[in-house]
Order: sequence, then C-alpha cells, then structure tokens
Amino acid sequence: MGTVVQLKNRINNSYSELKNSLEDKLILVDEKIKSKLSSKVQLVDEMTKYHLRTGGKRLRALLTLGSAKLCGYAKGSRDVNLAGCVELIHAATLMHDDVIDNSDLRRSKKTLNNIWGNKSSILVGDYLLSRCFEMMVEDGNQEVLRLLSSTSAEISQGEVLQLQHKGEIDMLEETYLKIISSKTASLFAAATKVGAILSNKESKVKDALEFYGKNLGLTFQIADDTLDYNSELKFFGKKIGNDFYEGKVTLPIILLYQKANNDEKVELKKLFEKDERNEEEFKRVLLMIKNYNIISGCYTKAEYFINLASNSLSIFDESKEKEILKNLTSFSLERSY
Repeated sequence: MGTVVQLKNRINNSYSELKNSLEDKLILVDEKIKSKLSSKVQLVDEMTKYHLRTGGKRLRALLTLGSAKLCGYAKGSRDVNLAGCVELIHAATLMHDDVIDNSDLRRSKKTLNNIWGNKSSILVGDYLLSRCFEMMVEDGNQEVLRLLSSTSAEISQGEVLQLQHKGEIDMLEETYLKIISSKTASLFAAATKVGAILSNKESKVKDALEFYGKNLGLTFQIADDTLDYNSELKFFGKKIGNDFYEGKVTLPIILLYQKANNDEKVELKKLFEKDERNEEEFKRVLLMIKNYNIISGCYTKAEYFINLASNSLSIFDESKEKEILKNLTSFSLERSY
C-alpha cells in the first residue's frame, strides 16, 4: 500500500469511481428509502424528509452494492433493499448520536434535535430502525436478519461503552479500538458481508468481505477522529474540535497523553475532567499535538488497518470492482469531508 505520504500524493478518486459505477442502483436505493420513510404522521414525515435533504455519501449502501457486484450478484433487487436497510441503520444511529452529543450541526446543516428537540429525534430514529427491520423481514434471509440485528445491538453497546469512558484521559488504545469497532466498523463489516450473502458465496468469501469492511471502518473512524484535530477546511460537516469540546477521548488525545510530560498530563487530565472546554484550551491542545507529531502517529495506526483491509481482498480475481474496493481504503484515510 505504500507510506502515508505516498497515499496522500495519489489522486484518489476511488469513492467517485464506486459511486459512478453504481449510480443507477444508488438512485433505486434512495427511492426505496423515501418510500419506506413516508408517514401519515406529519411530524415524522417532515423530519424524515429533512433528513433526506441533508444528503450524505451513502458509503455504507455503496459498500453493500459494490460487494454484491464483486461477488457476481446481478439479478433481482435484494441488493437495493438491503443497501437501503444498512443506510437506515446508519441514519438512525446518527440521530441518536446527535442527541447524546448535543450536536447542533451535521453536514453543515442543523441537526434534527436542534430543530425539533431531543424527544422527537429519538423517536424518529426508532422509527427508522423499525422500517429497517421491516425491510429485513421482506428480504426473508435468516442469515441477513441475524447479521443486521446483531450489528444494531453492537452499535448500541459501542455507544454505551463510549459514554462509560467519556473523559477518561488515560484510556487504553485497546478500549478505544473496541469502541470504534462496535460503533463504526461493525456496520461497515455487515454492509460488505451482506453482498457475499446475497450471492450465496462460501464462508471464506463472506469472512473476507466482513474482515475487509471491519478494517475499512476502523480506518474511516480513525481518519474522522484525526481530522477533528487536523483539518483546516472551512466546510467539514461538523465543527472542528467537536470531540474535544464534548470531552470525547479519541486516538489523537490517547497518543498525546502517552507522549506528554508529567505537567502536560496533569493539564490534559484537568481539561477532560471539566464540564466544558473553550477555544483557547483547544488551541493549546492543538499546539501539543503538533509538537509531538501526533497526527502522523494516528495515520500510522490507520495504515495498519488499511493493509489488513486491502490484503483481505486477495482471494478475489482481478477486476474493476476489486480494484475500486481496494483503492477505497486510501479514500478512508485521505478523506477530508
């Protein structure tokens, strides 16, 4: 895969390639989601329509469609239905996330809870999950039902684990990886494995795509957490430093605490024990992160998972679909939006 520097120097258009190759299918996914979210209750209908207008990359849906295509799935619309299902799980978790984090912006737009309040947002998130389970039942495959049901449970457990360790400045990397594996990587893994299940592939193919998705998801989340301390972009979809202001301990802070001297450790511990943190404190932490070259350390960790994801595709014959999924690993690291 090469070094992080080499990855950054490449013009990476793998996400666009994946999206373009599945454009027709993705349109059908969006239509499926719209039809499922339609409600006779005005507030539910209004909130779900607003959510759909906020956009999103539909990356998890694309992973389902792309892995199915890689495995030779060509007939029927089960891939569209289940790609929509995966997206609804993701959307529901975002709604719940925004309430837990008291977020007021997502994708540069006001969050549902910012407009309609926490109670309505939680209930509409639950509504999305209910529609998702309807779609699973419609598919009729017990393996898919078990996979996506258990994934939903794992995501919830990851959320609780993160709350349990909020502000824990001396958090172990192992704990952090357990949190993001549950919260983020589990749905990536389910999305890619579904493609193999749809195509009736043998266990080793299912396992390979599940492993690919898990490590892609870990890379994706590490990159996201690192961007919060590294990006200078004006349009990012969420405020820079959001994790810091919310008191979330993510990989950049974990690595910083490991390298900091005793006085800095005390300072960091006090910062994350506080109920609120301010901009000047954030600037101070950014300076420490720069001094200790923490961002590079985060990318080195991410690159380990990139290699695992890429290597897991070795069981597949060479094809355009395989190349796009393989290149998508570097997109997860380099992404800036």
